[in-house]
Amino acid sequence: MNEHIRSLFPALSKYTYLNSAAVSPLPTTAIDAVRKQLDDVSLNGSNNYLDWIATKNRSRALAAEMLGVRSEQIAFMRNTSDGFAAVANGVDWKPGDNIVSYEQEFPANFYPWRMVHDRFGVELRLCPDRCGRIDLDEFIGSMDSNTRLVSISAVQFGTGFRADLERIGRAARAVDALFAVDIIQGFGAFGFDLPAQFVDIAAGASHKWLCAPEGCGMLYVSDRARQRVEPAFVGWISVEKPWDFADRAQAFRPNALAWESGTGALSLLYGLEQSLKLLNNTGLDRIEKYLNEISDELCERLAAKDYDIVSSRRPGERSAIVCIKHRGGLDSNTIAERLIAENIVVSPRNDLLRIAPHFYNNSEDIERLVAALP
Repeated sequence: MNEHIRSLFPALSKYTYLNSAAVSPLPTTAIDAVRKQLDDVSLNGSNNYLDWIATKNRSRALAAEMLGVRSEQIAFMRNTSDGFAAVANGVDWKPGDNIVSYEQEFPANFYPWRMVHDRFGVELRLCPDRCGRIDLDEFIGSMDSNTRLVSISAVQFGTGFRADLERIGRAARAVDALFAVDIIQGFGAFGFDLPAQFVDIAAGASHKWLCAPEGCGMLYVSDRARQRVEPAFVGWISVEKPWDFADRAQAFRPNALAWESGTGALSLLYGLEQSLKLLNNTGLDRIEKYLNEISDELCERLAAKDYDIVSSRRPGERSAIVCIKHRGGLDSNTIAERLIAENIVVSPRNDLLRIAPHFYNNSEDIERLVAALP
C-alpha cells in the first residue's frame, strides 16, 4: 500500500496501530465529510435534506456493490447486534426447530439465538472449537431437516479463522435453512459475493475494517430470507410510500428497507461513504493480497520469538487477524499493557494476543511490534 493511504490516518503518526479487528482509526476524508454534514445542519437546518438522503443512498449502493447484492437488499441499522436481533425476532419459530452455530462466536452472533432458545425452546447446536479452528465437516454434520437457521462469522474475532462460506451455504441450502453470516471481521479486508456464497442474511458494522464512524450497522436480507422473516420493528419509513401520511393501510417494503424504521445518524453515513470509496478505489482484491502478505511477514518474524501462532494459516482459513500465545505463560493483558506503554496497539482476547493489521500498516509497523514483544 502506498504512503498516500497512510497519510490519511493521523493516528499512525502517534501509534503503531494493529487493532483493526476492534476499531480502526478514521481517515481524514471521513471526518471531513461528517463535519460537512453537521455544518450544513448548523447553517441551513433541513433545507438540504434531499442531499443527506442522496448521500445515504450512495453509501447503500457502495456497500451493496462491495457485497455483490442489490441496494434495496441492504438496510442501515445501528450495529451488528441490531441486525441479528431483528432477524431472530422475525422468524416464526416452531417446536423442534434448531439453530446451528459455533460455540465461540462473538456475542452479537450468539445472544439473539440464545434468546430464541430461551423463549421458544429452539435447540441451539454449538459446534466446538478445535484448537483455533472450526471443523467444517463437524459443523455441517450438525445440520438436519429441522435446522431453520445456520449462523457463523466470516472471520472469527477470537482466532482469525476464516470460514468457507460457500461450502457452508450450500450445506444450509441443502436442508432448506437460512444462512446468516456476521461479516464485520471481513468486510473491508476482502470481497464478498453473498449470493454466490448462498448467504441469506448478513450483519455487520462500520467501525472495524471499513474504517468508518461507529454507528453505521448494515443488514443484508436476501429475497429468500425476506419471504421467511418479518420485520421485527417498523416505523414510518418501513412502508412503500413513507411520505404519504394519509395512507395508513399501505404495505411494508418488500425488501430489506422494511427494517429501516425511521431517521438515523445521517452525518455518520457521510463518513461511511468516504471510507467505502477509499476501500473500493483501492480495491478489495488488492487489500486482501496485501493483508495476506503482511500477516505472513508477521508470522515469519514471530518465529524468532517465544510465541505460538494459534490462528490457522492454512489456505482458505487464514485472515488478517493473527492470534498468538506466549509459551512461558505471560498473560495477554500484561503483554498488551506493555505494548501500549510504547504506543503499540493490539488487543488481548481471552488468553491470546490479537494482532490485526490493515491496509494502512507497513513492514516497519510489524518489525516494531515484534521487537517490542516481551
